[in-house]
Amino acid sequence: MFRFLRNEGRRFANNVIWSIAGWRAAWATEKTLRQWTIVNVLSATLAFVLDLTAGERALILALGLLLLAAELLNTAIEEVVDYVSSAEHPRAKKAKDCGSAGVALTALAGGVAWAVVLIG
Repeated sequence: MFRFLRNEGRRFANNVIWSIAGWRAAWATEKTLRQWTIVNVLSATLAFVLDLTAGERALILALGLLLLAAELLNTAIEEVVDYVSSAEHPRAKKAKDCGSAGVALTALAGGVAWAVVLIG
């Protein structure tokens, strides 16, 4: 049992290390990740300043984190496509455009949540 827990702890620690490395790499090269992070900090600040319910606040914060996750996944898609080939190809364009659309839809979801919370 102790060996199992030690191994799982090691795996968890490695996952944390790799995740931080991924964040740092994307932060260093992706202006949009930095921009969305600023938007999220402002959004989270506003969510705590305004008189929102716990559920509304949780929705706003969770969608903000999902937006950052979508941006990181989009970055991963772009990196893999560029690694495989630097040549322009319709399928490469489609993969990159779909990743970008995923970020846009996630951002739209966050905007819709804010609109509903503020109007409703």
